[in-house]
Amino acid sequence: MGRAYQNRKESMAKTSDMKAKVYSRYGREIYVCAKNGGVEPDSNLALRSLIDRAKKDQVPGHVIDKALDKAKGGGGEDFAPARYEGYGPGGSMAIIECLTDNPNRTFGDVRVAFTKTKCKIGTQGTVAHMFDHAAIFSFVHDDEDTVLEALMEADVDVTDIENENGVLTVFTPNTEFAKARQALTEAFEGIDFDVEEIQFIPHAYTTVDGEERELFDKFLAMLNDLDDVQNVYHNVEL
Repeated sequence: MGRAYQNRKESMAKTSDMKAKVYSRYGREIYVCAKNGGVEPDSNLALRSLIDRAKKDQVPGHVIDKALDKAKGGGGEDFAPARYEGYGPGGSMAIIECLTDNPNRTFGDVRVAFTKTKCKIGTQGTVAHMFDHAAIFSFVHDDEDTVLEALMEADVDVTDIENENGVLTVFTPNTEFAKARQALTEAFEGIDFDVEEIQFIPHAYTTVDGEERELFDKFLAMLNDLDDVQNVYHNVEL
């Protein structure tokens, strides 16, 4: 599976250079997660993982607290997830995950990003079958066998483990995220995850050059400028 998670992070960093955008996306995601699963991180493992990730991305504490306070109030916006798929420049593929309180507006905005860059938006499932929906955990460790044994004892379905210069990356199905995280934290006291996310990982990568690369960069920039867009996954090697 390679450096899929890092590839996606690099694409986001390149086209989303405004901290306010990053803070807003985390704030919205924390609010929805807390509203749906409870505001206590100790009992809402998804929330705890999300807050840890936000802190590593240097999201200020007041942004996190504001989202949690908003969720405690029980009112506010009623955000719902939305996912869009399609083909980008040079036959590339993209999956866009959103949180929206107005699906018609969000679909229209995402469709404009596709059409203005000569891309084609499709229906759900158009390209998803060419990606693995996986949970990813990356951390410093030097013994793959010990990690694999701990996960197997917890009955976690491991699809792959990679070792790159003493950093292990574990891949499991997205449905195994909570179980895998708990197994790792219990087996290795003080474990510090560099990455702990659920992502869409392409089965294979492609390259786009010249005019198509310019269109692809514009495509990503337009998507990342949209407040409702949370994540953009693609199969372009950057």
